[in-house]
Amino acid sequence: MRDVKEEIRYRTLERLNLSEELSDGQVLTEIEAVILEYGRENYLPLEEKCRLKQEIFHAIRGLDILEELLRDDAVTEIMVNGYRTIFYEKEGMLFLWEKEFSSEERLRDVIQKMAAGANRVVNEASPIADTRLPDGSRVNIVLPPASLDGPAVTIRKFSKVPYTMERLTQMGALSEQAREYLAEAVAGRRNIFISGGTGSGKTTFLNALSAYIPGEERVITIEDAAELQIRSIPNLVRLEVRNANTEGCSAVTVRDLIKTALRMRPSRIIVGEVRGAEALDMLQAMNTGHEGSLSTGHANSAQDMISRLETMVLQGSDIPLFAVRRQIASAIDIFVQLCRRRDGSRGVSQICENRGLYEGEIVLKPVFEYNDAADGEGRLCCLGGSEFWKEGMKSGTKDN
Repeated sequence: MRDVKEEIRYRTLERLNLSEELSDGQVLTEIEAVILEYGRENYLPLEEKCRLKQEIFHAIRGLDILEELLRDDAVTEIMVNGYRTIFYEKEGMLFLWEKEFSSEERLRDVIQKMAAGANRVVNEASPIADTRLPDGSRVNIVLPPASLDGPAVTIRKFSKVPYTMERLTQMGALSEQAREYLAEAVAGRRNIFISGGTGSGKTTFLNALSAYIPGEERVITIEDAAELQIRSIPNLVRLEVRNANTEGCSAVTVRDLIKTALRMRPSRIIVGEVRGAEALDMLQAMNTGHEGSLSTGHANSAQDMISRLETMVLQGSDIPLFAVRRQIASAIDIFVQLCRRRDGSRGVSQICENRGLYEGEIVLKPVFEYNDAADGEGRLCCLGGSEFWKEGMKSGTKDN
């Protein structure tokens, strides 16, 4: 049936006038006509004709066999390991998909369509690219020779309906008390840094947390690939990194965007993720009158995130470590650590307040901490002692 599908697809493409802008209905009409024509030459059951019609339409107008997984709201991640092997994540579990691309060339065609949609270039000379789909899903592409077993594509899907903090609370990602604490922290213009491992939900959490920013403020977002779906801020400017062109010129980095954002009169700056030397620019922005800024980074704990920030700053700047720590101590007020729990769900594992420097080290005070109980009924506990949250100081230690 794979050969049949390819034959019908080629015949359809020959009949379509690709120089004109065709509607989906016109494309479907041509596909139906070709399938009927093919059916007169070779027997095809009605059920098979209906399936072929949908799959060929996806191959021409969409991302071929990946469309079925992309349209399944329960699928959160898609991993293509060469044209024959596709895995997907659903409800925190990984599954091997029974379908595969017809050839490596067909997979490469789909990859070029994904890259071109966000004006990105990926080829053998530049085999690694980060891009996005029209719905905001994040895409990472690695081509040979960097990928030894054929093209590798990883798609991180985002919910069509953005998660809110209330919805995350109902799902058990955090407690009601922690939600109130973070809501007051955002409204009170505290600088917040969200850390966590890969797939822990940092972007989703950042997007939900941004809903607490007052609507009258001017917010500038800076991302490698635009993923945030902020809809509550009318005065919003979205900036995105641009890779170098084929001549190696005209790249626009996160550092460039942070520097230019400071000239755009922002109330707050949201940096989607810091991965390198731009960490220093982000810290300086937080320290120069842009309170209430937000960002994310990869780390296994809040304390590890501080070490990573130090390393990232030192990699791009020749300044003393103590000066770096002073920058971090004065810039970031609250660290929110996310994790994947034993049942595969994502949630907050710890919320810490930055208490500044003590004997040359940055001191973090945990305010909320996740207690992973042996019975599986873990809960986020309020430890009290917050300097920023009056309610937290009054309540003392309390489970939620």
